[in-house]
Amino acid sequence: MIATAAILLALAGAPAQAAPAPGAEAPVEVLAQNRVDDAERAAARQRGFSSPEERAKGGGEKIDFLAHIQDSREWELPGGRVVHFPEKGSWMLGPLDVTPTKHVMFMAIAGVLTILTLTMGGVLATRAERGRTAGKRHNLIEALVLFIRGEVVMPNIGHGGEKYVPFIATLFFFILFCNLLGLIPYGSTATASVSVTAALAIITAIVVEIGGLIAVGPRQYLGTIFFVPKGMNKVGATVMAIALSPIEMAGKIARPFALTIRLMANMTAGHIVLLAIISLIFVFKSWALVAFPVLMGVAISFLELFVAFLQAFIFAILASVFIGMVRHAH
Repeated sequence: MIATAAILLALAGAPAQAAPAPGAEAPVEVLAQNRVDDAERAAARQRGFSSPEERAKGGGEKIDFLAHIQDSREWELPGGRVVHFPEKGSWMLGPLDVTPTKHVMFMAIAGVLTILTLTMGGVLATRAERGRTAGKRHNLIEALVLFIRGEVVMPNIGHGGEKYVPFIATLFFFILFCNLLGLIPYGSTATASVSVTAALAIITAIVVEIGGLIAVGPRQYLGTIFFVPKGMNKVGATVMAIALSPIEMAGKIARPFALTIRLMANMTAGHIVLLAIISLIFVFKSWALVAFPVLMGVAISFLELFVAFLQAFIFAILASVFIGMVRHAH
């Protein structure tokens, strides 16, 4: 606040520049300098820009670490090659812009891997003889799916939860593949984008509310919005329902919001920490400190691998908990 006030006072007390007389033309030097300033401002918005003064001081080209985390319309490949995606607005589906980006491409890859994994697991299961497995691949996929069913879905949803196993298993594998694709070289983590996690959370919220409405019926479902404790008279019940309905609605909105922010923040934080540690090599410019950032980077990479599985599991278990809460509302 003090700094803002000081800036405002300084601007208020600064002498105003005399405006040119009507009809007078600006000097050629001023016009040329303005063109240079405009060109530098435009270049500053370009990725990796550094001013001539910084290059003269040996600063070199700036490295934009956030560009490797955020979504973009170009994909860097080994050897300095770059794949450029179409410009924004090139592909329109009515009012919707469906132009692909780097995150969209890696989401598509994650979706294909999810379909292939679950489909292959089903095919291998049908080919297996009774009482025998169909190989190591089938064992791995079956173990994960049975874990999702037995330890995530059924304990939290309860009776009738088996119909939600395909949805929760698909969520788990899709998020897992999105997380893992960001750990490979030249990959990208689509779940580090709030748009992706928000879409997953909204889809989950729709399944939660519609599934709860079908399971308990309209009257009992309205009880999850207008909550009334048992044993109250009509006047007290009406007042209580009106007073608690905003809190109940806030809880319904907070659930997908929590799913969105938790997944996005955890996947973004790991990459930022890893890039910050590796950047110490370039900040200190000393071979004596190379070993520490490299070892810490390897440790953080293993931690991110664990977090990739953990966040997919947490999203799946929270979705199951929210479904169970609505289905068994009293």
